[in-house]
Amino acid sequence: MNLTAKTRNGLQDGGVTSRFSSLLTAHSALFTSSSPLFPRNPLFPASGPDIGSTKGLHAKSKILAAACLLASVPGGSHAEDARSRAQRSPQEVATALAAHYGHSMKEVAYIPALAMIGRLDVAAWTADASVLPEVERIAAGATPPPGQLSGSAMAGHLIYARLGQVERVSAALGMALDAAGQPVKSLPNSGQMSDSIFMACPLLAAAARLKGDPRYLVACRNHYEFMRTMCLRSDGIYRHSPLCEAAWGRGNGFPALGLALVLRELQPGTPDHAFYQKELQAHLRALLPHQDKDGLWHQVIDHPESYAEFSATCMIGFAIHQGLREGWLDRATFGPAADRAWEAIKLRIALDGERVEGVCTGTGAQKTLEDYFKRTAIFGRDDRGGAMALLLAVERAAAKQNL
Repeated sequence: MNLTAKTRNGLQDGGVTSRFSSLLTAHSALFTSSSPLFPRNPLFPASGPDIGSTKGLHAKSKILAAACLLASVPGGSHAEDARSRAQRSPQEVATALAAHYGHSMKEVAYIPALAMIGRLDVAAWTADASVLPEVERIAAGATPPPGQLSGSAMAGHLIYARLGQVERVSAALGMALDAAGQPVKSLPNSGQMSDSIFMACPLLAAAARLKGDPRYLVACRNHYEFMRTMCLRSDGIYRHSPLCEAAWGRGNGFPALGLALVLRELQPGTPDHAFYQKELQAHLRALLPHQDKDGLWHQVIDHPESYAEFSATCMIGFAIHQGLREGWLDRATFGPAADRAWEAIKLRIALDGERVEGVCTGTGAQKTLEDYFKRTAIFGRDDRGGAMALLLAVERAAAKQNL
């Protein structure tokens, strides 16, 4: 079914039918494992909160999320759909996602850029020679937004780094060096949000490799340490911004993904590689206890009553899979977490690869914890969720032989 945009209690339900509406009015006992509506379906938790409890909004949001998942399955055969989703290989999931995501980019931005990078990886498996020229054509036609590059536009230039287009990469990083040609202490487009570790650092590291210019590695380190000082909490997870202490899900996914991508640009055995490897290991260790029993991280990392969030799980899962594949992470500790994250995400991607389930909408710095709880979760086609899922599926395929 095609979803239309409707928001209710912070979750985008997409105008689901009367079957969905009746679920919303049911008592919370219907959302337990003993209910005939949920016969041990792995899409759902074993128990749910009382919608009349003091958890209020948070409980209703989680119940609505479950209802969206249930109602999104066409034909009513939920157990059959879940089995079919679970049986797919990483290559099958990635191929399905690549059919829908990464096919356009009018303005340079990170979401379509990551999806196109994923498409290039899938094309390598399938020997589809048409994808590279198509991606090159799309990238060539995309223009940066006017004015100072936003973080998203800067990270969007990762597709040009992947294509080896040094001039496009250089043009995006003018702000990385001062008037005297020295690395700046931090990039001015950070927005004071933890997202900026991803938005800036991988492209800076790629520029250092492509141009053979160590100044960009210094700028990368400077910017990372600036953002870490601003946003890393004492418990090892990131507040999204200095406006409040909330550890937004994707606000932790961005640093995990960003550090993993930086490491791809660095030579193992160098001091820079050792530094970022240690930083990523510490962050992932801090995140590990917050993974729920189903394999997901949540909209607010350390608040399990917030809804399970798709994109943050993809990003953190990607970093864990890469760490296992490269030997940076202990397999006994992180291997089960990687497996659970992949199985949970796979269940939340429709068989045709277009629908993804439980993606927080675009989110700037919020002023309160409650503001993060109220952010819309999208159940349906979503470019951000599709791109992140594609990255995870590709990495899972690469890492699977070692898991």
